[in-house]
Amino acid sequence: MMYYLITPILLSLVFVITLRYFYRSKTKLPLPPGPFSWPFIGNLFHVGRKRPHASLAKLAQSHAPDLMSLRFGTRLVVVASSPAAAAAVLKTHDRLLSGRFVSHPIRVEGSKLHNVSTAFLEECDENWKNVRTIYRGALFSNKALESQVSLRENKIREMMQYLDTKMGQVIKIKFVVFVTALNVLANLLLSVDLIDFEGKGIGAGLTEYLRKFTEAGGILELSDLYPVLGILCTDLQGTYKKLIGMFDTICAVWGDIVQDKRKRDSQPSLDSVDFVDALVKNGFTDKHVNALLLEIFAAGTESTTATSEWMLVELLRKPQALQKLRDEISQVVGGSKGIIKESDLPSLPYLDACFKETLRLHPPGPLLLPHRAVQTCEVMGYRIPRNTQVLVNMWAIARDSKIWDDPSSFKPERFINSKFDNKGQKFEYIPFGSGRRICAGEPLASRFIPLAVASLIHKFDWILPNEIDPAKINMDEVLDVTMFKKDSLLVIPKLRNV
Repeated sequence: MMYYLITPILLSLVFVITLRYFYRSKTKLPLPPGPFSWPFIGNLFHVGRKRPHASLAKLAQSHAPDLMSLRFGTRLVVVASSPAAAAAVLKTHDRLLSGRFVSHPIRVEGSKLHNVSTAFLEECDENWKNVRTIYRGALFSNKALESQVSLRENKIREMMQYLDTKMGQVIKIKFVVFVTALNVLANLLLSVDLIDFEGKGIGAGLTEYLRKFTEAGGILELSDLYPVLGILCTDLQGTYKKLIGMFDTICAVWGDIVQDKRKRDSQPSLDSVDFVDALVKNGFTDKHVNALLLEIFAAGTESTTATSEWMLVELLRKPQALQKLRDEISQVVGGSKGIIKESDLPSLPYLDACFKETLRLHPPGPLLLPHRAVQTCEVMGYRIPRNTQVLVNMWAIARDSKIWDDPSSFKPERFINSKFDNKGQKFEYIPFGSGRRICAGEPLASRFIPLAVASLIHKFDWILPNEIDPAKINMDEVLDVTMFKKDSLLVIPKLRNV
């Protein structure tokens, strides 16, 4: 009797559950379209490691020009590859997609990096707001930038004086710019120079350390591709151990300086004179101070040196653009002995156009830093599940022939009297990102890089070793976190007499 009573009830339950499943599957929004995903490996072979931004752009053209979904291992990744999709991610749904995707090894218990610096803060929470407020107030506000003008001009003048001593010698221009940018930042943050142009000083070795730290941050982590592995082992590939070893080595460079500032902070009459003073006065711990300093030094020097090198390379490869820029500078500051000042930059529109065109072709972060969906949301009619990794392929947008005429060519004229700036409001051109996670250092970079490169090309002719034709310079790129020229530019400075 019980059998005959229970069987219909169970069959009814199965029927109801089945109906609900089919109803939900039909009403549930789909994921964005994308290429076929293989079991276990997903789309890893579609993307590769050498130029993922270019591979993703090609896939988007074939499968989903706006939003595309892929699987990196078992992890879902959504890629925005058009201005409309970028606007949807970075503006319309900025709050829901403003989380930061942080690699699993960084999130180990007791991590010195996780949720400390802005790059590794998973949420735009109060901690993030406090850090950004100090960034703006002490470093990147108009008031702060104006107070720093003489510092930047002095450091660029020191760079030019150093190059005067290198006439006829082969130099790696990237290193020269790195030292200049590093010491600009070091004086803003710590009120000291860290190294000289021979690589000596309290920061000796920082070039190598910062590069290795960034490279380690770009390692493909198995625990990110297969999250279940992260449950079994917190640092499967030993990446966190490597990062922390380098982190401690780098932070030791300024450790004594920070402690001296803490002792001086006990003097009530002392006014804040640099960024670390501001952090100390606001109660930031050594853990926070070290993480923020490392973030600024790494991000600031890497992106600055990469962009400056690309800009000089493009100008050397385009003699007409180089001459046009030199003519413009000469009209404003006079002959090659004239000194360019920051106050001259608004009078140099072609210089600004060359800077913007360089960023269009060679953005230092072609995929931005990975975003993360903080909750499930609908974007452009598709479902983006919670914790999905979200990438914005601004390299693809900047090379789109539907937006840009002859997109692979260096044509600064396209930015003369154009609507595009570096503020992230026009989504056809977002080299510094947009929304909550826009690069905080944009105001500084937009002053320093044009001034540095203009000074280099105004005072010197640049000869390639062995009289190589500039048109034959190898333009291959390499990307871990920052996109660098694969082969560093080697040049010989020669004074111009114009």
